[in-house]
Amino acid sequence: MAAEGHPPLAVIAAALRRERERVGISLTELARRAKVAKSTLSQLEAGSGNPSVDTLWALAEALGVPLSRLVEPPTPTVHVVRAGHGHRVRSERADFTGTLLSAGSPGVRRDIYLIQLEPGAVRTADAHTPGSVEHVVVAAGGVRVGPESGQVELGPGDYATFPGDAPHRYEALFPGTVAVLVMEHP
Repeated sequence: MAAEGHPPLAVIAAALRRERERVGISLTELARRAKVAKSTLSQLEAGSGNPSVDTLWALAEALGVPLSRLVEPPTPTVHVVRAGHGHRVRSERADFTGTLLSAGSPGVRRDIYLIQLEPGAVRTADAHTPGSVEHVVVAAGGVRVGPESGQVELGPGDYATFPGDAPHRYEALFPGTVAVLVMEHP
C-alpha cells in the first residue's frame, strides 16, 4: 500500500500501461519521447519506483494526457479531499508540492491542484499540451509566476492566467506560499 498522501503506484502503473497502449507505442518509444530511462519506466509500469512530479509530467506530456490521468483513480459521485490529504507529488528541482484536488472527467480536460511552494529553487515547467492554459489564485504568501516573457508577482487573493503550452515557472516569494492551480487542456 502506498504511503498516505502519495499516488498509489498501482494506479500509476495501470494508467501508464493503459495510456501507452491507447497511443500504440512501446515502452522504449515512450521512454525516448519522455526523456526518461527505460528502466525507470519499466519499474513504474511494474508498480515500483518513486516517481517525481517531473517524471510523471514528462510521461503525461509524451502521452498527450493531463498529469491527473496518470495519478487519479476513478472517483465516486461525491469526492472530498481533506486539508493535508490527497495525492501529493513533489518536484525534484524546487520545494514545490502539487496536490491533485480534482481531475477533469473524460469530456472535460481540466485539473485542479493545491500547490505549496517555499522560497529557494524555482519550479520550471516545460510547455504542456498545445492549447493548455493555467489559472493561479494565491491563498497565502506570494509567488512570481508565468511564462519566461511575462512573469507576474501575485499575493493573497490575486489571480493570473497564462499559456501553459510555453515554458513557465513558479517561484515562491514568501515561506508558506499556497495557491490553487487550475490547468485546462484542449
